[in-house]
Amino acid sequence: MKSTIGTMAEQLCGVPGIRAVALGGSRARGAERPGSDWDLGLYYRGSPDTAALAALAATLADRPVDVAGPGGWGPWVDGGAWLTVGGVAVDWILRDLDRVERVWSQCREGRYEVGVQPGHPLGFWSPAYPGEVALCQVLADPSGELTALREETRRYPEPLRAALAEAAWEADFSVAAAGKSAAGGDTLHVSLCLSRAFGVLAQSLHAHHRMWCVNEKGALAAAAALPGAPDRFAERAASALRALDAAAVEAAAALVAEVRAVLGSGG
Repeated sequence: MKSTIGTMAEQLCGVPGIRAVALGGSRARGAERPGSDWDLGLYYRGSPDTAALAALAATLADRPVDVAGPGGWGPWVDGGAWLTVGGVAVDWILRDLDRVERVWSQCREGRYEVGVQPGHPLGFWSPAYPGEVALCQVLADPSGELTALREETRRYPEPLRAALAEAAWEADFSVAAAGKSAAGGDTLHVSLCLSRAFGVLAQSLHAHHRMWCVNEKGALAAAAALPGAPDRFAERAASALRALDAAAVEAAAALVAEVRAVLGSGG
């Protein structure tokens, strides 16, 4: 399958607007499991030729697929297609290279956004853009643009590290809000507040260690494995999310305090 993906990447770079193709996700990090998808980032400038992408998909996929153009999947995950090639899932994910570069510039200044995005229940954190580049494997890059950006993003910006560590205040705020709702038995609001709190803590812990956090999926376990993370961090968070009562809120508050102590220790 690896050679098929390599050939596909070269073909994709022949589509007008597509400047580079990268392998992302667990396969790029060497953490894949049997059956893991092949996640391909299609980095474009201007307007990618979605008709040409659809035509190429028709020659490669086991069955017909729809190709979503920029904005078709929401404001942050530009668009793309979910293909099955030889029985294997291959995801094409569009990324606007101009926008990625703008976000990278903001991150170097310690600025970031968290936007509403389908498929990202805790929001899309803009540092994911440069993080994806830093962690990817470049498969095709005729102009060398993505390769150069990848080298830049290997160094985690200290201003971003400070900004995301400071973001942990929101975890405190969310847990306090959960406490008010737990008294009234509002489990939906409690679950949303605690999930948000733990998601923020995961981002802050990754930043503290100058590591990119690009997705909520697996973020809790990854944060728990970081040096200095609270003992049984993931298990304690999971227990609070199951209980969603006053005791769970107290447990969450204790976790927030422990993480903030780690963040305040410097690095």
